[in-house]
Amino acid sequence: MFGFLQRRRLPAERRPKLGPDERVVAWAGTTGDNVLVATNHGLWLPGADERLGWHEIHKATWSGRQLAVIAAREVPVADGDYAVMDDLPPLAVTLLDPDRVPEQVRVRVNKSIAHTSHHPLEELTGVRGGVRVVGRRVPGVNGLRWTVRYDEGVDASAPGVAEHTAELVAWAKSGVGAVA
Repeated sequence: MFGFLQRRRLPAERRPKLGPDERVVAWAGTTGDNVLVATNHGLWLPGADERLGWHEIHKATWSGRQLAVIAAREVPVADGDYAVMDDLPPLAVTLLDPDRVPEQVRVRVNKSIAHTSHHPLEELTGVRGGVRVVGRRVPGVNGLRWTVRYDEGVDASAPGVAEHTAELVAWAKSGVGAVA
C-alpha cells in the first residue's frame, strides 16, 4: 500500500555476524555482488571479517559513487592515558546503490567525536609540527577514548614531546568533563 515507506532488507546471506546490541542502520551493494553494511557500531567492509568502529575512522569522503575511508590503527607506545594513532592507507569502495550509507557514515563518524583540538609543538619542544588530541565516543563503552595523532613528520620520541602531549590530553580531559 505505501511502498515508499518500506525499508530495504539486507539479504540474510549477506548479513555479517553482528555483535551484541549491534543493528544494521544502512547497507549498499558494491562490486562483485558484495555489500557494505553500516551498523550502530561501525562499518562492515566487503569481505571483512571484522567491523571497523566509527571511532576508528579518521576520515570518510563520498564522491557520489565511491566511499573512501581512512581508518587509523593504534601505534604501540609506553603507558599513558591515551593512544597514539596512525592512519592506514585509504580504502575506496564503489557503492552501486548507496541508499543511506553515505549519510550514516557522515553522521556517525561526526557523532563519535566529542572533542578535537590541534596544538603546535614547536614552542615548547622545538619539534616542528603539531598534535591533534581527540576524545571519541565508543559504542558500549562509558566515557571517552582519548587518542592523539601527530602531524606528518613529527618525531614523537623527541625530547619533551610525550610529556607535552600528556599535558595536552590532561587539559582536554579537564575541559570536556560533563560533555562526555
